Amino acid sequence: MAKVSAGILMYQGLREDLAVLLVHPGGPFWRKRDLGTWSIPKGEIDPGEDPEAAARREFAEELGFAPTAILRPLGSLRQRGGKQVEAFACEEHFDVRGFHCKSMVEIEWPPRTGRMQSFPEIDAAEWFPLGVAQEKILPSQRPFLDRLTALVGSEGSV
Repeated sequence: MAKVSAGILMYQGLREDLAVLLVHPGGPFWRKRDLGTWSIPKGEIDPGEDPEAAARREFAEELGFAPTAILRPLGSLRQRGGKQVEAFACEEHFDVRGFHCKSMVEIEWPPRTGRMQSFPEIDAAEWFPLGVAQEKILPSQRPFLDRLTALVGSEGSV
């Protein structure tokens, strides 16, 4: 069964000045990769957990900041690897200079050595104008940017 995650696409601004917050995966495999590797902050939904609560929890774990704004549903999609992601949008300010990932992952590094090392789950968080975000985000998550644009466009500042 495919894993299910929930995440938050935080944004600032209006249609033409829209900026979104994306995160870059941590670890040596991702270190020199940029375009098509960034993501919305997200993580697995625990059994019986409300997706919105999971999205808020994961955002706080990954970025050290608990969003308080109202979350607007952006729907779900299936990523290339099969993972189902349910996303929410919120308009809020987050100063990336205060970013600190509390979530660590342990992987075998270097590969096939049997040596396990811990790395932050994400190593960067940045605000990107929507056009740049379209290039940076994982291709399977681009529809979330389109849905956000439609949401902001239909309601002005959400």
